[in-house]
Amino acid sequence: LKKIGEVNLATLEEYEQVNERYTFLSTQQVDLQQSIADLRETISKINNTTKKKFSETFELINENFKKIFSHLFKGGKAELILSDDDILETGIEIHVKPPGKKLQNIELLSGGEKAMTAISLLFAIFSVKPNPFCLLDEVDAALDQANIVRFKEMLMKMKDKTQFILVTHSQQTMSFAEKLYGITMEEKGVSKIVSVNMN
Repeated sequence: LKKIGEVNLATLEEYEQVNERYTFLSTQQVDLQQSIADLRETISKINNTTKKKFSETFELINENFKKIFSHLFKGGKAELILSDDDILETGIEIHVKPPGKKLQNIELLSGGEKAMTAISLLFAIFSVKPNPFCLLDEVDAALDQANIVRFKEMLMKMKDKTQFILVTHSQQTMSFAEKLYGITMEEKGVSKIVSVNMN
């Protein structure tokens, strides 16, 4: 009895306070567990939708990439390959085979071939999901005249859905523009903007 000590007359009141706190925290825990379960279910739905949409879009872009690459290179083969089975974590590899060459990594191509491959991929994406406008900065710098003509053909096909803004120094590229904007320096140290409507 000495070890038990004196009777605490406030025990009932303390119990009620602790019980009230316990009930409140238990309710909060149940709500939190339900929120976690709902969140996991939502994440699962988003992941499934993302996988489906990504797979569908990837296949469309890959098919268009093959066709456009073959058109721009007048032959050859190209393909986009997923580097991992997990679609949410995968990377994308670009495998190309220009006419007369072995299948190789894009890093082994010449500057012009890399530019044409990038243009092929860009147009493949735009053919699936067009953007209102696209800014291309010196993409034609590494292209020879024959490739610039094929580049022009692709631009003309896409121009109804996308407005292209080209930054270029190529006179051949400028020749098929609808409007030209340039900077000239008539007087030393004084720049002037010049615009020409080619239509």
